[in-house]
Amino acid sequence: MRKDLIKVLTGQRRVGKSMILRLIGEEIRIKDETSNIIFIDKEDYEYDFIKTHKELDEYIKSKMKQGVVNYLLIDEVQEIDGFEMILRSYNKKDNFDIYCTGSNAKMFSGELATFLSGRQIIIHVGSLSFNEFCVFHQLEKNRDTLMKYIRYGGLPYLMHLPDDDDVRFEYLENIFSTILLRDIINRHNVRDSRFLIDLLRFLADNTGSLFSANKISKYLKSQNITKGVSAILNYLSYVEDAYFINEVKRVDIRGKKQFEVGEKYYFEDVGLRNAIVGFRMQDVEKIIENIVFLHLRNSGYKISIGYLENREIDFIAEKNNERIYVQVTYLLSERETIEREFGNLLKIKDNYPKYVVSFDEFSTPNTYKGIKHFTLFDFLTSEVLF
Repeated sequence: MRKDLIKVLTGQRRVGKSMILRLIGEEIRIKDETSNIIFIDKEDYEYDFIKTHKELDEYIKSKMKQGVVNYLLIDEVQEIDGFEMILRSYNKKDNFDIYCTGSNAKMFSGELATFLSGRQIIIHVGSLSFNEFCVFHQLEKNRDTLMKYIRYGGLPYLMHLPDDDDVRFEYLENIFSTILLRDIINRHNVRDSRFLIDLLRFLADNTGSLFSANKISKYLKSQNITKGVSAILNYLSYVEDAYFINEVKRVDIRGKKQFEVGEKYYFEDVGLRNAIVGFRMQDVEKIIENIVFLHLRNSGYKISIGYLENREIDFIAEKNNERIYVQVTYLLSERETIEREFGNLLKIKDNYPKYVVSFDEFSTPNTYKGIKHFTLFDFLTSEVLF
C-alpha cells in the first residue's frame, strides 16, 4: 500500500483474483479511514460503458477526491482498450494508489512493461494448493481428500457446490468454455475453434510428456487434421497467455544448455484438465506430476525439465541460488520402476537434494541410496521442504 507501484494480480479466470482485490479494498478502509476507493469491476454490466481509456479517464475524474488518497481498483483491466495510458498517468499522481487484476500473461510484459517504465509489480494468483483445498472445503488432510483434489482441482468456488461429480464437472466445463471463448478465441480472433479444442485435448492426454509443435503437427496429420507448425505455436501461445497451461523448457544438466525443442506443458488447474478429457484412473500419474509442478511453482521455484545421458529428470527446481531435483511416479511397487526413478537421480553427481515422489508408500525405509522418498500426500503437506 501507498508505494509508487501499480499492483497487478494476474492469473487464470476464477482462481480468486476478484475476491482478493475486494479484500484489499476492505484492508484499505481499515488502514486509511479517509480513503476514497474507486472500484471498477469489468465483469459487472454496471461498468460495461467503460470500454476505452478515455471513458476510464472520465469515470476516474468523476469519482476522485482532493485532499485524500484515491485508491483505484480495477478488476479485469485488460477489457479496457488503452488502459495502460491511464494507469501510467495516474500512477504519477501523489494522491493515487493503483491495484488491478488481469487474465492475460502478456498484459504487463514486453512492450507494455517498457511503456509503464517498470512501475508495476506482478503478483501471480494460482488455484488452491492441496493444503488450501482442505481449509476451503473444511476437510481432514488424508488420502481420501487428496483424491478429491486430484479429481476436481483447486478452483475456490467448488467449496460452494455439493460433492457430486455431475455438478462439479458441469461447473468446471463451464469455466473451461468461458476461458476458451473470452480469453482465447475472442481475444486472439481465433477462427478454427475446433482445432483449438483438439489441441487442448491433445495436451490433456499428453500432460507431462515431452513434445514439440512438429510432433503435434505429425500427430494431427495422422488424425486427418492439417495444421502447420507456426499455427500450432501461435495457438499454444494464446492458451499460455490465458494462464491455462504452463510451458516448461528442457535443459541439459551438465552443460546447462536449454534445448530449443522438446518441452512439457502442465495445466494451471488439474480440475480443468480433467474437464477436457474426463477423469480417468489411468491418467493419475500424469495428474500427480502436474500437481507436483504446481506445488513447486507456487512455492517460488523456477522449474525446468532435466536431461542427462538420455535420462529424463522430471523437475529441476531452483530458488535463491539453490536447487532440488524431483522425480514423480505413480507406484513404486516394481523393482524396475524403483531402479529407474532413483537411478536417474543417482546419475547426477552434485550434492543438491534429490527426491522421488509417488502416490504409494515405499516398501523400504524412506530413502534409497541416500535419495529421499515422499508420498504425494507427504510432499504436498510437508513444511520441511519449502
